Amino acid sequence: MYNPQNPLIVQSDRSIFLETDNQHYEEARDQLARFAELEKSPEHLHTYRINPLSLWNAAAAGMNAGEIINVLDRFSKYEIPNNIVEIIREQVARYGRLKLVKAGKGLLALESADESLLAEIVQHKTVKPYIDNQISPFRIEVNAGNRGYLKQALIKIGFPVEDLAGYRDGAPLELSLLPISRSGKEFQMRRYQEDAVARYWASGDVRGGSGVLVLPCGSGKTVIGMGIMEKVKMHTLILTTNVTALHQWREELLDKTDINPRDIAEYSGEHKSIGPITIATYQILTYRHSKNSPFVHFGIFDEHNWGLIIYDEVHLLPAPVFRAVAVLQSRRRLGLTATLVREDGKEDDVFSLIGPKKVDIPWRELETQGWIAEAVCVEYRLALSPEKRMDYALSEKRKKYTIASTNPRKMDVIKMLLERHAEDQVLIIGQYIDQLKKIAAELEADLITGSVKNDVRDVLYEEFRSGRIKRLVVSKVANFAVDIPSANVAIQVSGTFGSRQEEAQRLGRILRPKKGDNIAHFYTLVTRDTIDQEFAMNRQLFLTEQGYRYEIINFD
Repeated sequence: MYNPQNPLIVQSDRSIFLETDNQHYEEARDQLARFAELEKSPEHLHTYRINPLSLWNAAAAGMNAGEIINVLDRFSKYEIPNNIVEIIREQVARYGRLKLVKAGKGLLALESADESLLAEIVQHKTVKPYIDNQISPFRIEVNAGNRGYLKQALIKIGFPVEDLAGYRDGAPLELSLLPISRSGKEFQMRRYQEDAVARYWASGDVRGGSGVLVLPCGSGKTVIGMGIMEKVKMHTLILTTNVTALHQWREELLDKTDINPRDIAEYSGEHKSIGPITIATYQILTYRHSKNSPFVHFGIFDEHNWGLIIYDEVHLLPAPVFRAVAVLQSRRRLGLTATLVREDGKEDDVFSLIGPKKVDIPWRELETQGWIAEAVCVEYRLALSPEKRMDYALSEKRKKYTIASTNPRKMDVIKMLLERHAEDQVLIIGQYIDQLKKIAAELEADLITGSVKNDVRDVLYEEFRSGRIKRLVVSKVANFAVDIPSANVAIQVSGTFGSRQEEAQRLGRILRPKKGDNIAHFYTLVTRDTIDQEFAMNRQLFLTEQGYRYEIINFD
């Protein structure tokens, strides 16, 4: 109960302050993450905020208003404002007040026990286009083709739908996980992976079959996806971020399942075929001849009888693909990601069209259990030279960021860190190609950017995995779904403004379990007193959310 020694201060504007220098900090942080979003994370006082979507996700994951209020009661210094208690009760109760169910061939019904709520919704201009007619005060008839559009419209006006309309079965596909992989290793799903599959599948009930699973990079999201494919046993479309990720999905399927290689097809810029399991890239889906022409390859969604569609790295799902997803609501849908933060703010579209968050496992929890490496996070701050400082002062905002991010003095820090980690596998990651070329040239290291062909990338990644290459300079093409388990040091020299999702992915490159001490080192190089430092603070919100502390060192 309320106690001045507790770490939380809950305010009437829905913000929550969390003191980091408190014995209950870690426990309170882990509980807050279930229903609130982190906004700021300076050294001593972190700011969280509860919002409708964070509360709906908590409700969809099985948390009720009483549990949320109890958490705040337990860790709060002072009495919780009455309006916060009411907001929590009201918003949590909104999830499930509207239910979408089957109502005959080609028809669905939107149901609610609240007669006045349905009366209000029927009159709403953004909802009207998707309603056929009102059958009773508690039931509205809806065309099945409008299922996704209706859910999108309703969440925008603050009423998330619990979708219980079920799914259309796809073509059958026998697939089983192997106890001994084809590479000769024993294989068994970990407990948290089995739990994630069970939470998604829900014993085959209509309450399962759609949703998002949030797990750390390196925790085996691909294995969980294959476990769900084993449950569904239907033709599956897997959408990935790039060709490298596509190949990794294929390799995992061939190694750990009994699938026939002929049943796996690739749909990318290099090959275009469709099979019982088809792995495609987001890039090919969003290809079109011109800005105003139609998307050439959207037909892949309809050309086959899919029983499951997997959206890998769902936080990167391109905005145009949401149009296709909206009409695919009768298919089972699985979103996999390390973070639900989207830079375009479309988290509510993910909720309504892919499904609510079903699993969210804190990174530090898996680190404690030894499933991912322990991460040591350090930020080095360094100054601009007097000449560069003048250029910076006279430049416009975007140019300022480029000058600060590409600070030549970062090379001194890189060299110092490479001496420290002479025997380690080091990734040097950045945003600016010219900067990366200079670094690679000075270090005589290999460089991977978007212009490097996929077959060359694959060779370089394999050389790095094997230890024949110990230094690899990479652009943002290595942010996502690149499996390089041997990497145990990452040096981030520049990034995409304040992207939290990028921070998650870059840290994830080095979190595969390590032999020996199982420790990974994540360094960020930041130009002090510039916009580079401001954006770094936003990226580091992700580290704080996951329970990582980071040390700040002034290199000068």
